[in-house]
Amino acid sequence: MSRAETSLVARSYLFVPGNRAERFDKACAAGADAVIVDLEDAVPPGDKQAARTALAAWLSPARSVLVRINGADTRWFDDDLALCRMPGVAGVVLPKAGEPGELLALHNAGAKEIYPLIETAQGLDNARLLAEAPGVQRLMFGSIDFKLDLGIEGDDDALLYFRSQLVLASRLANAQSPVDGVSTAIDDADELARDTLRARRLGFGGKLCIHPKQVATVNRCFSPSEEEVAWAHRVLDASAASGGAAVAVDGKMVDRPVILRARQIADEAARRHPADRMHSST
Repeated sequence: MSRAETSLVARSYLFVPGNRAERFDKACAAGADAVIVDLEDAVPPGDKQAARTALAAWLSPARSVLVRINGADTRWFDDDLALCRMPGVAGVVLPKAGEPGELLALHNAGAKEIYPLIETAQGLDNARLLAEAPGVQRLMFGSIDFKLDLGIEGDDDALLYFRSQLVLASRLANAQSPVDGVSTAIDDADELARDTLRARRLGFGGKLCIHPKQVATVNRCFSPSEEEVAWAHRVLDASAASGGAAVAVDGKMVDRPVILRARQIADEAARRHPADRMHSST
């Protein structure tokens, strides 16, 4: 059983700048499945220490967050490691992850969960090794920096191969499905939905968000739709009624892979909406 099947996988990860402590509580109340306090790109070099100190003072077991620390090749990395064991730090996001040894440093520092951010050619080349490292939950795709590193323009077809490689590496490593990169569309819900649904079709299980406005759309797109749930219930009902005999639903033959997919959808819907458990254990 993969790590993705053992718990309800987060759909949305909302970044909040690490030097804006007044926004931390608001980010936690925005409805995202997880919040990432960003000490890296969002914080200018001169503010790194102050941001780390403010975050350490705010952290509490009552509100768990992830922390994106600074890269292993920066002068702030060692000091950031001290945050790994602090109460309220559910996990650590490592930018520009490239070598498993970098993740081992986080694991040894007490990071409960580790999320390598794949932003370079080296990171992609080592994706499976990174996904298999101790403490790693799932890979994240830093698509904007990745395009810069490889000189790629565009997003859809230009990144199709690389996104699929992350999905494959995650599955081979028995990790949770990867998290897609940010969409820069803040006020265009339709564009964001297209980006998110594309990621879901490719096998991603979540998406990074840069604004609270994006959270609801991402959560919706990574959740079973009413139509999918209704289909799953029809399949499970037909399968149960057939007693194991061949059966068709909506004009299509139902076999074991179809039943397993229907059960996955029904189970996730029941866990997202606990009041609806009618078919979750069918």
